[in-house]
Amino acid sequence: MSAVANQFPPGFNAQRAALNKVSSFAVAFGVFLSGFVISEPAPYELMMVALIATFFLGGLKISRSVAILLSFMLFFNVNGYLSLTQMKDLTDGPIYMAVSTFLALSSVFYAAVIEDRHSRLKVMFQGWVISAVITSMLGILGYFHAFPGSEVFTLYDRAKGAFQDPNVFGPFLVSPALYLIYGLLTGSIKAMPMRIGALLIIALGVFLSFSRAAWILFLFCAVALVCIMLVKQRSTSFRLKIMTLALIAAMLMAGGLGVALQIKQVSELFLNRTKLVQDYDGGHLGRFERHRIGFDMSMERPLGLGPLVFGKMFTEDEHNIWLKTLTTYGWMGFATFITMMLSTLVMGYRLLLRERPWQPYVMIAWTVILGHVIIGNVIDIDHWRHVYLLFGIVWGGIALENRWQRQHRRQLAQHSPSF
Repeated sequence: MSAVANQFPPGFNAQRAALNKVSSFAVAFGVFLSGFVISEPAPYELMMVALIATFFLGGLKISRSVAILLSFMLFFNVNGYLSLTQMKDLTDGPIYMAVSTFLALSSVFYAAVIEDRHSRLKVMFQGWVISAVITSMLGILGYFHAFPGSEVFTLYDRAKGAFQDPNVFGPFLVSPALYLIYGLLTGSIKAMPMRIGALLIIALGVFLSFSRAAWILFLFCAVALVCIMLVKQRSTSFRLKIMTLALIAAMLMAGGLGVALQIKQVSELFLNRTKLVQDYDGGHLGRFERHRIGFDMSMERPLGLGPLVFGKMFTEDEHNIWLKTLTTYGWMGFATFITMMLSTLVMGYRLLLRERPWQPYVMIAWTVILGHVIIGNVIDIDHWRHVYLLFGIVWGGIALENRWQRQHRRQLAQHSPSF
């Protein structure tokens, strides 16, 4: 080993380590910027374009595992471009598909950089947490009109942080919240106050978004994460610790909710938003009726209607990811999306209970993707930046596991006795 090391100039390893740190920080900073999309193109897009170009020009490779994700994403988007042929007015369609293609490439990029160096996962989630805390604070301050002009961080009296829509702002916060919950359940006691403070800020941000999808997503994912950890940890004492801390966290969050509901403005909007079916859901040409009409129309349009056409016809978007893929990407795009989602969940599920350095991050991302499958029945998620980040994390973990398995088999073959 020393002979090989001597082939490199002095300080080479130190320079390489510094370069790896800088590159990891750059990726984490890109994740951080995903929490600030108040206008488009956002700084996130500009940063990601630069990162993707720099990394791949610098030699970042796409493995066979990541190539599967790339194939799914490309075929999905090709069908979106085919749907453009069904449009009479191409004003917004090509731009929509350009954004779709960019987001697809971003997921492949995340998977590749994670496979290249799994230690990046930690700084990526740290960047996500910092971003979530800041954008949550902006949403909270805006909701309570804490300073002049703070209303820019709200929409329809709902907190939206540095996002354009509360319904995207709320779900964006769920993954970093789960990362904090995982840290509380497994981390050191010294870090608990900071994690609890950050979690309460993010949880309040989710609450003040008054997004029913975000509420359901947060509750489902938090419970699912704790359940997976209880199955994974076979120690009785550790299971007791998880259950105790989870109960304390639930009580703290319930207490915070109780305090927030003492404010009349909050309680009135909360009671209104907790109605299972709103007027715009069940009324004439409401969300559910549009779903039925949209599915009937899609059965006659194999190539789809074209991007954004459904919204122009009914003055409201599909608000259903399955219908959205049918209208925007056609039958083959719909089939591709379903296959990609099922493949992600099935292949990711196999990693949930395996002791690997990247397992906690994949577990969080997998849980939140499953949650997005559920809320996707009432909302469109195909242009949510954090969804593509989640895809990249799970497929990066899949690629890491496949590489680990290959190395393990080679080691076994080398040490097996020959006859």
